[in-house]
Amino acid sequence: MDKYAVIGNPVSHSKSPQIHASFAEQTGAALEYGAILAEKDKFRETAERFFAADGKGANVTVPFKEEAFNLANSLSTEAGKAGAVNTLSLDAEGKLCGHNTDGIGLVTDIKTNHGGSLTNKSILVLGAGGAARGILQPFLDENPALICIANRTVSKAESLAELYRDSGDISACGFDDLEGRQYDWIINATSASLQGDILPVPIELVGEKTWCYDLMYANEPTAFCRWSQQAGAGKIMDGLGMLVEQAAESFLLWRGIRPQTREVIDRLRSS
Repeated sequence: MDKYAVIGNPVSHSKSPQIHASFAEQTGAALEYGAILAEKDKFRETAERFFAADGKGANVTVPFKEEAFNLANSLSTEAGKAGAVNTLSLDAEGKLCGHNTDGIGLVTDIKTNHGGSLTNKSILVLGAGGAARGILQPFLDENPALICIANRTVSKAESLAELYRDSGDISACGFDDLEGRQYDWIINATSASLQGDILPVPIELVGEKTWCYDLMYANEPTAFCRWSQQAGAGKIMDGLGMLVEQAAESFLLWRGIRPQTREVIDRLRSS
């Protein structure tokens, strides 16, 4: 039976094993999919041990997406540009290939499952780590009016914006620089919600037509989703749909077939 897993820290909350079990049932694939907790300084060791034990593919979640980028022997175009990897697979020679399915998963969720549009919209991305890196090019491919990356460490946001400068109107700032601004979309690409933290950004960022999306998800509304509700956002979404859609893209890379996602999302949402 082929073995797959998600590697992260924390990882016990992950719904990826349930998702891939549903995909396996749907497509008739014989596989097992587990969750592996890696110590913060031992991602490489953990991933190499998994693949040495006949692992066929792995998803990578926070905080290891940039480390997975460094581990891969080859990279897809999306992963190479993002500098972050969320999916590892093996090529015919047994070498590790790094991919990034986060961005296409998020865009698919926004457009297909929520009926949203990014075209000609102003977008604020909170955070400049691996999660943010993975979504920027697919967002820019949707031709937004502008994207602003805000981060505690401004230099990190500036470096990321510079990387994508040739793809559209993209800028960077610190959280303190957001006063007086408002956006059509606010994307939380930080892991603050996993700790239940509220980011130090002004609530006035949100208007009644603002759509807020947290890349994180939980059984209860995340801290960012609760903040968005308090701010009066027009629509509030967490990352469950993105998780399922990016997982379907990973499954396609591993198994050569893209499973149906709507039923899986609905089942997880109601469980």
